[in-house]
Amino acid sequence: MIHIGPLDLEEKAAVVAVILEKPLETSKKAAQMGADVLEIRLDLLGIRDLEIATETIRKIKSETGLPVIITNRSNTEGGNWEGKEADRVGLLTNLLSIKDGPDAVDIELSAEREERDSVVKAAKTCGKTIIISSHDFLKTPSFQEIKATLEEAFLAGADIAKLAVMPRSMRDVLDLLRVTLDAREAGKAVCTIAMGEPGKHTRVIAPFYGSILTYASVEGTVSAAPGQLPVDKLKKIMELLE
Repeated sequence: MIHIGPLDLEEKAAVVAVILEKPLETSKKAAQMGADVLEIRLDLLGIRDLEIATETIRKIKSETGLPVIITNRSNTEGGNWEGKEADRVGLLTNLLSIKDGPDAVDIELSAEREERDSVVKAAKTCGKTIIISSHDFLKTPSFQEIKATLEEAFLAGADIAKLAVMPRSMRDVLDLLRVTLDAREAGKAVCTIAMGEPGKHTRVIAPFYGSILTYASVEGTVSAAPGQLPVDKLKKIMELLE
């Protein structure tokens, strides 16, 4: 069973609200809008201190009752971390062991293997869900390359393999959805996203092909990635299609 906290992702895909400013206030708003999970973007929030991060996550979980993914995105994958790589990864690993802490962690496939492995090991030790992600903001790799990237993430220890790409055509979008369906039929947990305007509709339909997570913005905040829809709008459209 693939889950984030108590949420069973095999029963239904989850809408993840990306929290990138005013963490407690935005998290409460996301919960009111119907988010299933919160992604705390430590890099965009500018949180680098373990004590502050711990207190923030505990407050958010207490106030919203929602499971939390922690992400500290690297600059090479669209993040805003400033500092040493060891400190970026160390913050994630230290947070995984705290009581009433995060339920899942997102680490990049492109991270240095030793650093990435330390996050995977810490997550497994603490019983947390591991998302290993890859982002291509310029293009969509070929069908075979998409499959290979997702498989590499699983080999690296992912419970959920996440891939976000930038489509240049509807053919690119179809390739991504085909891989998503193949993964679903193989019993593998993936999250796939086509960014930007051409792929905007995948935020809604990818879950119907097998993507177990879809990411959304919170009204009144900027989007963390091109093409994100507001949480409430995304949930409403998905419910209409069920």
